[in-house]
Amino acid sequence: MSSDTERPVTVRTSERGAATRGALLDAAREIFVTRGFAEAGVTDVVSRAGASVGSLYHHFSGKADLYLTLFDEFQTRQTQLTKQAVQAARAEGESDPMRLFIAGARAYLEGCFDERELAALFLRGDGPPGFEVIMRDRMRQWARRNAALFEDDRGALVVVVTGALAAAVSEVALAEDVAASRRLSEDVLTIISHIRRP
Repeated sequence: MSSDTERPVTVRTSERGAATRGALLDAAREIFVTRGFAEAGVTDVVSRAGASVGSLYHHFSGKADLYLTLFDEFQTRQTQLTKQAVQAARAEGESDPMRLFIAGARAYLEGCFDERELAALFLRGDGPPGFEVIMRDRMRQWARRNAALFEDDRGALVVVVTGALAAAVSEVALAEDVAASRRLSEDVLTIISHIRRP
C-alpha cells in the first residue's frame, strides 16, 4: 500500500481516539461535578461516555488521572484567558502593573464564572490524594507570574493581591448566588486596584 492510502486511516484512527478521550473527559466532568471525586467510579464514567474500561485505561491511568487532566486543561484555558487580557491591555497602551494585573484577574474570574461547576469541583477539597499539594504548587506558580508582572519576586504586594484574588475565585466558584458573587468579585477587584506598594 502507498503512504497516501495509509495516511487517512491514521488520521481516522487518531480522530476516533481523540473523540473517545474527549467523551471520557466530558463524562468524568459530569460525574465528578454531580457526585464528587470520591463517589465517582470508573464504570460510571465509562458508561456515561459510551466507552469501554479498556479505552479509559488506554487514554488515562485511572480516575485520578481523569481528574488531574480536567484540572490541567481548566488551568490552561484560564492561563490563556489571563495572558490574552494582559496582552490586550498592553496593546491599548497600558503599562501600570496593577492595571495589567486587574485585567488578567478580571479575565480569570470571568473564566471561573463561565466554568463555575468545574472551578467549584477543584475548590471543594474532594479530589484525589495529593491534590492539595498540586493546588498549593499552582498558587506558588501563580504568585511567581504575578511577581514578574510587578517586577517584584518576593514582595508583600504580590502576596496580598494574589491572596485576595484567590479568595474571590473561591467565592465565585462556591457561592450559590451568582449575581452576588459577581458583585463581590468586582468589589474585590476595585479594592485590589487601590492597593499600592508600601
